[in-house]
Amino acid sequence: MKKVFLILILFSCIKINSQSVETYEKPPVFPECESQPINNLKACFNSKLNQHIYSNFKVPQIVHDDNYKGDVKVLFEVTTEGEIKVIYIDATYEALKVETKRVFEELPKITPGTYNGRPIYFQYSLAIKIPLVNPEIVAQEQQELKSKGVTDLNEVVSQEYDSIKTNIVDYENLEYKSQLNIPFTHTYYARFDANMNALGTNSHTAAKPYLFDEVARYYDFEAEKKAVAKTSNTWAGRKLWNEHLVQVQGKDYWFTIDPIFDLQVGKDTDADFNTTFNNTRGIYVQGGLGKRFSFSTSVYESQGRFAQYYNEYAESLKAFGPDPAIIPGRGIAKRFKEDAYDYPVAEAYLSYSPANFINIQFGHGKNFIGDGYRSLLQSDVASPYPFLKLNTKFWKIKYTNTWMWLRDVRPEVTEDGAFLTKYMANHYLSWNVSKRLNIGLFESVIWTNSNDRGFDFNYLNPLIFYRAIEFETGQGAGNAIVGASVKYKWNNKVNLYGQFILDEFSLNDIKGGDKSWKNKYGYQIGAKYYDAFKVDNLLLQIEYNRVRPYTYSHNTIVLNYGHNNQPMAHLWGANFSEAIVIGRYNYQRWFADAKLVFGKRGFDFNESGNNFSYGGDIYRNYNDRPADTGIKVGQGITTNTFNAELQAGYIVNPVSNLKLFTNISFRNFNPDATTATTFKSNTTWFNIGLRTDLFNWYYDF
Repeated sequence: MKKVFLILILFSCIKINSQSVETYEKPPVFPECESQPINNLKACFNSKLNQHIYSNFKVPQIVHDDNYKGDVKVLFEVTTEGEIKVIYIDATYEALKVETKRVFEELPKITPGTYNGRPIYFQYSLAIKIPLVNPEIVAQEQQELKSKGVTDLNEVVSQEYDSIKTNIVDYENLEYKSQLNIPFTHTYYARFDANMNALGTNSHTAAKPYLFDEVARYYDFEAEKKAVAKTSNTWAGRKLWNEHLVQVQGKDYWFTIDPIFDLQVGKDTDADFNTTFNNTRGIYVQGGLGKRFSFSTSVYESQGRFAQYYNEYAESLKAFGPDPAIIPGRGIAKRFKEDAYDYPVAEAYLSYSPANFINIQFGHGKNFIGDGYRSLLQSDVASPYPFLKLNTKFWKIKYTNTWMWLRDVRPEVTEDGAFLTKYMANHYLSWNVSKRLNIGLFESVIWTNSNDRGFDFNYLNPLIFYRAIEFETGQGAGNAIVGASVKYKWNNKVNLYGQFILDEFSLNDIKGGDKSWKNKYGYQIGAKYYDAFKVDNLLLQIEYNRVRPYTYSHNTIVLNYGHNNQPMAHLWGANFSEAIVIGRYNYQRWFADAKLVFGKRGFDFNESGNNFSYGGDIYRNYNDRPADTGIKVGQGITTNTFNAELQAGYIVNPVSNLKLFTNISFRNFNPDATTATTFKSNTTWFNIGLRTDLFNWYYDF
């Protein structure tokens, strides 16, 4: 473990001993080197340091007795005051560590390194060979060989690694100019939402997550980070408050590494256990090769116990097999202790832009389409999945094509104990009709491996209409859904937006006025008010969503609009209406969010004598409906729900979005009938914690 830690520390050294010296940068200077030209200062520094170690280092007797041959790895820095301080020592013998520390403490105070005339920290790594080797003899032997015209191949090869490292330069926040996704959280996206939606911009804001380079045209990420940066003269302080733990940049590459935490503890007043908790640890890596290729990966190891209603919902999503639950938005969970869950998650993607107008991504993650808090087209409430995505932007159009590999994990569809794979392809065309009006067209198809056709390449054509293909391949071969979105910029402060989703539509039944089950559709309307009431960085949002029963479901068991027992659109499935009020505010590193959700939902009775599908569960076959007409939103067990959530906190590190937070949520669930799974409850849930905020948690089930 200590060696892994050392490697991470070494990577984080932006100034290292083999770094090239440029005119604006001057390395630390020993007193004996002050007369040397600037190009020789690095070599002189190395020479004086190595000579000091050779002259003063006393190899411990135990090392002699064991006839040990190896080295001592040292990480040290030269401070802005010229003091040489050891950061870390790695050696086989403790005695070697003690002796190394003693020798470095005897080093004199030197002239600190500078950048543009300003003193800065320099960090170095060094390997001390055991037994000791006289650096003067090594240098003399090399010089003699060179004078005879002999090339020391060992020297050339031994310097190959150092010659590569000479390309390392100061990290320049290249992530903000890259093709990396900005991790999608509603809280963080609210910071630049107003900039993206200003009058006259040719931005497209529905398909998320955004790329850094497309948002950087409207929002200055570097200025944002500099505005809240804390002054710190220590390495630990800089890493805690302002920088990535590891940030390395070379001529044609860069990468950053950050730890991931979601550590929280809380209390559910309605639960029969004492506390709730979540314990997530992980690593987040992002980087780029050249100017057009980027990559990112995040790996999470988590254990948690949530509010009782949330645990019950997670267990209702249980997949085939021994595992007791699926954590919403994350994945399959194993049992941890008696009443908690263990749920590892990994997300990653590759991003490549062969030209300025197109970006290609292949990875494992989630996507979102819409300008609202919810999406009726494609949302991020389900577990991560493999995907291939093409974003094409030209003129006033952005065209997003996403192909996904999804799973149905219910016992009734497994084959030989394996989960069933199904496929989804989505097209979304966004058109800025004017500087105020945007219109989007959406189509989606879900299909499975019927007739052993696997991934049907008919659906790879990005321009074809899926409904036509569905008829060509057979009526039961796929489930097609179409939709539309609209956004109107009233002015620079107010945006209006909406969505419409259509799963099936019968004009004759609409005219008949009998509320036919065939009219499966939903709609969303909403508004955003930026800098509300002239308060900077205050965003107010109101939204209404309504989806009729049986929308997103299908009469073929697997062709529903879902993945891992979770909906791919609204987290409530169908057969609901809701109103949402949201407020978001940020000031420097402080933030606060408030949310109110008022809803009416319809649930199935699931009892003998009344086992009909009332249209809320998208996984049920709609042929089990109780009637063909008189279908209305909220039918079945009509349930009024109310969710309220208040969150506030402090951003510890803006570049990794590490934040301290506390939140309190209230949930009232009030059905008009009681069953084994549907009953009245009131929950107050309080949490406090530390989180690296990279994705949305949804608790308003």
